Amino acid sequence: MPSSDSTALHRAWESLTAFGPHGDAHWVALRAGVSMGVPLLLLWAIGRLDLALPATFGAFTALYGRANSHRPRALMQSTAAVVLVASVATGTVLSAVGAGEWLVVAGLAGIAAVAALASLVWAWHPPGVLFPVFAVGATAGASVSSRDVALHLAVAVATALFALVVGAMGALTPARHRPRQHWDAPLHAALRSPRTAPEVTRVTLAVALAAIVATVFGLGHAYWASVAAAAAIAGPSTRHQVLRGVHRAVGTFLGVVVAAGLLALDLGTLATILLVIVLQVGAELLIGRNYAVALMVVTPLALLMVHLGSTAPVTSLLQDRLSDTIVGVVVGLAVVVAWDRALPRRR
Repeated sequence: MPSSDSTALHRAWESLTAFGPHGDAHWVALRAGVSMGVPLLLLWAIGRLDLALPATFGAFTALYGRANSHRPRALMQSTAAVVLVASVATGTVLSAVGAGEWLVVAGLAGIAAVAALASLVWAWHPPGVLFPVFAVGATAGASVSSRDVALHLAVAVATALFALVVGAMGALTPARHRPRQHWDAPLHAALRSPRTAPEVTRVTLAVALAAIVATVFGLGHAYWASVAAAAAIAGPSTRHQVLRGVHRAVGTFLGVVVAAGLLALDLGTLATILLVIVLQVGAELLIGRNYAVALMVVTPLALLMVHLGSTAPVTSLLQDRLSDTIVGVVVGLAVVVAWDRALPRRR
């Protein structure tokens, strides 16, 4: 009989190479591409790419409710939009007041707690806190003056509303005959459940610890560690979370290689924006089929987004992305294992 170690390696390899069904992902990809692309191109046209980050995170509203029909999707996206805008507000204010790295860690932990609760209460899909945590960290690391805070928030709100409109446009087209998930946000059930508070605590702990470790070790873009931890702990079971962590590490490593090649081209601003849009579409086509392969697209997407508004050397961005991801995955999986030993859950 094969050993448990060889069986685990076989499962990991299978998960890395297997692809799930397409599931009409092109519609989701189209919504995401339009929701992000139109605002970015408009900002480029008016010379205000300093507002690209709040615009992008508002547009992330389009990523929710991919399997739901129009009305349930609009309701779910509305709840996600509120949290995403709150995340942009948190990061932007931290940047404007010149908050130190430890205040940013506190901001990441705080929004992780809020987003974790919101994800459970409103049954988000995709679940978890990855996008809100990313929004806080990225905007906190940008350069924002106090007089521009309101403008950044207005842009985030406007792009979130635009994403909602784009998501609703499908209601004007002929119905597509495929199964649609019903969305019944378990508001009262989640608030009454004895599992809700421990789950929110677990997620917040993983996000905070990852940021703390990255900060202590002096890693740049420490919030990337929190993002990786948030990704690693998302999932219905321990086995799923471990495999997701493996996918995150492998996919990020390969994605950094891809990003290095793209950044070496030294594309112009417009070409970079167009590439970001293409990568966003590609990410949505792949994310539900193979997480590791999707990360090969998501990683250069994230790095190009940061590069648009950053003066940091490309080499530093690549190194930070890889090292922070490793720290975040290790911390996230350590929390998963330790938490399950203390409070056993369904595996």
